[in-house]
Amino acid sequence: MTLAQPFADPVVQPRPRKFWPPADPVSHDSVEAERLHRKQRLAATFRLFGRYGFDQGLAGHVTARDPEHPDRFWINPLGQHFRSIRVSDLHLVDGDGTILEGDRAINQAGFTIHSAIHRARPDVVAAAHTHSTYGKAWSTLGRPLDPLSQDAAAFHEDQVIFDPYSGVVLTEGEGRRLVEALGDRKLAILKNHGLLTVGPTVEAAVWWYITADNAAHTQLLAEAAGTPQPIDDATARLTRSQVGTHQGGAYNFHPLWEWIVAAEPDLLD
Repeated sequence: MTLAQPFADPVVQPRPRKFWPPADPVSHDSVEAERLHRKQRLAATFRLFGRYGFDQGLAGHVTARDPEHPDRFWINPLGQHFRSIRVSDLHLVDGDGTILEGDRAINQAGFTIHSAIHRARPDVVAAAHTHSTYGKAWSTLGRPLDPLSQDAAAFHEDQVIFDPYSGVVLTEGEGRRLVEALGDRKLAILKNHGLLTVGPTVEAAVWWYITADNAAHTQLLAEAAGTPQPIDDATARLTRSQVGTHQGGAYNFHPLWEWIVAAEPDLLD
């Protein structure tokens, strides 16, 4: 006899597709449609990050640039658990820190970090940072992630170490220093702090965060078990060109999006 699972999440039935993945990312014919797309993916991100255990108290923030006003971005309110965030809970803030939509405070360090990134990197639509356990543990080593697997190779020669740790990032100068270290890469390992990823879509930035934390977990396990044998440089570069593109990151996010919306549809409210 099969035991019932009353709290099991629904199974997402895939929709028929002639071709997958599509040739081009989703495009929208209005800023309103694009804004809603970004906000929905951002709210879904917090629900997913809550499921992954990336939440810790007041720490953690993910942002999405507004498509109509590029000097503004959407961010989670301070003190609201990731697992409860909905589209309507997201706050809009400008480059000076003025909250334009929303009635709660936002994380000051989150504003400092994300405003600097969005100001310096016009190619970046979204940035993600939390105090995830494995990313935080790996950051204490002050080393880049090695290309130990196909997934980890996505970050080969596309990551930086932000060092040294100098306390909570609260000053504009510290934000600039972080951006200078990040350069044009998609992953920053903030020493003694955690991981930060960026991307030209919410989907890509979020997928890279999930993947980077998984790569950190994998390397910690491998090094605890013995001496890992990394992929050679030439093969790692080839693999990065195959699995490390932002388009690929966005496509990898899509199954998570379909699943979390089916499991927690209230996030769209």
